[in-house]
Amino acid sequence: MLVFPNAKLNLGLYVTQRRPDGFHTLESVFVPLPWTDALEMLPAAAGQPTGLLLTGRPIPGDPATNLCVRAYELLQADFPQLPPVQLYLHKIVPIGAGLGGGSADAAFTLRAANDLFGLSLTAEALEGYARRLGSDCAFFIQNKPVLAIEKGDVFEDIELNLKGTSCVVVYPNLHISTAEAYARISPQQPRHPLREALTQPMSTWRNTVSNDFETALTPSHPVLAEIKQQLYDAGATYASLSGSGSAVYGLWESAEPAALEWPIGYTVWQGLL
Repeated sequence: MLVFPNAKLNLGLYVTQRRPDGFHTLESVFVPLPWTDALEMLPAAAGQPTGLLLTGRPIPGDPATNLCVRAYELLQADFPQLPPVQLYLHKIVPIGAGLGGGSADAAFTLRAANDLFGLSLTAEALEGYARRLGSDCAFFIQNKPVLAIEKGDVFEDIELNLKGTSCVVVYPNLHISTAEAYARISPQQPRHPLREALTQPMSTWRNTVSNDFETALTPSHPVLAEIKQQLYDAGATYASLSGSGSAVYGLWESAEPAALEWPIGYTVWQGLL
């Protein structure tokens, strides 16, 4: 079975408080982004354990502990009849970019196993497994715009139609770890309620929808602000850092993005949401 795990964008991201369990309480809207990896799940060769073969962008760490393998083993613990599989992941979405690529790979592993082996797990059940792998993994099970709260793993429906919106995502080859990002953050309440702000015209979002990590990370990584300004200079209706960085995106509501040139080493995705 071949699936294509997609990335996500954050429309607004507010870190409102530190939790007693060491996590943070968040408020953000998650939107699917059609920038994808490729993940294939096949039966393992006779006598071989579940394994992962990686191509494309390098992923640090032991493949045996990759989120995809952990996701499959999580299901195997409850469904011991599941056979070993060989996973092939071609990594395209940058890591450490705030796009949720690794979480998507794990969630799509759960979805693929459910379909391939007829487990008949509901979306809610799959989300339960996904939450055990990472705070935003559960989003990729239903893969639709949601208002994310709590640790970013509790979702509320939101009416938001960005279909046909032009988008440019720029990754400046800068890996920002989640630990670094949160070490620099100061929790606070948002100035504008996010759900309410996003019901207004996109042209108003520049003044009402923000990402707390921009304020926290830009002093040490000024390139983030530079990219954002370039997107606005190219006519973007709205531009922002995604997640905890370092990808910066621009949205064009009613026009095509102007031609832009980026330094060698940058990775750029452009398309329609």
